[in-house]
Amino acid sequence: MGFKENLKDELRFQDVTVKELAYKTEINKRTIDNYLRENESQPTVENAVKIAQALGVTVEYLVNGQNSAPAAKDASQGQPPSMDLRICKKYYALLQKLNSLPDGIREPLCKMIEELQ
Repeated sequence: MGFKENLKDELRFQDVTVKELAYKTEINKRTIDNYLRENESQPTVENAVKIAQALGVTVEYLVNGQNSAPAAKDASQGQPPSMDLRICKKYYALLQKLNSLPDGIREPLCKMIEELQ
C-alpha cells in the first residue's frame, strides 16, 4: 500500500475527517483531497511531515505502512518490539468489540483465548 491508502486507513482508524486534518496541518482541504484521489497526487516532504505529526505517526508509516524503529533497538530499550501498525489496528478493533461484550460472554472468551497459547 502507498501513501494514499495508508492515509485513508489512518484517517478512518483515528476517526479524523479531511477537514479536521486540514485544520490541524494548515494544509488546504483540496490539497489533502488530491492526496486521497485515484490520481495519487503525492505530498511535498513538508506536507507529509505535517500530516504525520498531526496524526501521531511517522512519515515512513504513511509511505509504506511500517514503523521506522527496528525491533532490536526497541528490545535494547526495554520496550516490546515494534509491530506493523496495520496489525495493531486490526487487533485494536477486535479488542474494542471484545470489551463491549457483557461480562458473562467476554470472560469465557478471554479464558478460551488464553488456553490457546
